[in-house]
Amino acid sequence: MTLTRRRLLTTALAAGATLGLGPVLKAPALRAQDRLNVVATTGMIADAARFILGDAGEVNALMGPGVDPHAFRQTRSDIVAMTRADLTLWHGLYLEAQMEEFLLNLARRRSVVPVADRIDPALLLSHPDYDGRFDPHVWMAPEIWSHVVASIADALQEAQPDLAPTFEARATEYRDTIAVLHAYASDVLSTVPEDSRVLVTAHDAFSYFGRAYGFEVLGIQGISTESEAGLNRIRDLVDTLVTRKIGAVFVETSVSDRNMRALIEGAAARGHKVTIGGELYSDAMGEPGTYEGTYPGMIDHNVTTITRALGGTAPEKGRIGQLGAAG
Repeated sequence: MTLTRRRLLTTALAAGATLGLGPVLKAPALRAQDRLNVVATTGMIADAARFILGDAGEVNALMGPGVDPHAFRQTRSDIVAMTRADLTLWHGLYLEAQMEEFLLNLARRRSVVPVADRIDPALLLSHPDYDGRFDPHVWMAPEIWSHVVASIADALQEAQPDLAPTFEARATEYRDTIAVLHAYASDVLSTVPEDSRVLVTAHDAFSYFGRAYGFEVLGIQGISTESEAGLNRIRDLVDTLVTRKIGAVFVETSVSDRNMRALIEGAAARGHKVTIGGELYSDAMGEPGTYEGTYPGMIDHNVTTITRALGGTAPEKGRIGQLGAAG
């Protein structure tokens, strides 16, 4: 789609969109046999697909809250769901490492789209511990995730061409919300004192976040949670916490906090107190039916938690006052 067309669609939606979580546009009612049956691997993909699809179909997410996509393996019921689906949307960039062979084989017979693989490589980050591959955690930077949303919309339009204009309009609305979310993140994170802009997490999932908002990111484990955190890595991070007087670290909902506890205990043994600054959503969103169970809520939670824990200023309940409330 041309930029001109996107601007026209954005203008048309301005009166009804963008701070909201719920759909404003309604897809035309379809007969049951015409409704799309879509499977998405991650919750982040499913959230965008549900919004864009509206009433024109159903989206089933394979990975729920607290699920680690790096280690996830498809079950028999997952295989049945994907083989029966009209469209399967997966992330790509080797995020679903244990599923990749199955998904590539399935793509020979069914419509299977790796939506993040369509991102311009110039926007992606490589990693010295991830030879020949890119960091897959692109949802941590809303501006980059907006490109993935466009890929999701393209895949849905290809699956149901009759509804292409509706899907495109809804995708524009969703991307407008992401743009507002990015602006909020930029504003509140800039209030964190510069010498406190160090994010220590369980695994290296926040590099895109760090690049977008000017934070140094230190993960105990590498990009994949399948990597091991050695004693040397923990010792080095303890040194960093102590010498730079970093007082807060963050656990993740989809990763064990065992190594983080070892880090805190190591710092305490050297006379430096480190606290848990909060629990972040890294590879999975929050519980269904909550604000944090949406992509905007996930990012709002992370941004607000990090800002407040590291000495910045952000509303306790987040961008629109919904953190901790039902979605």
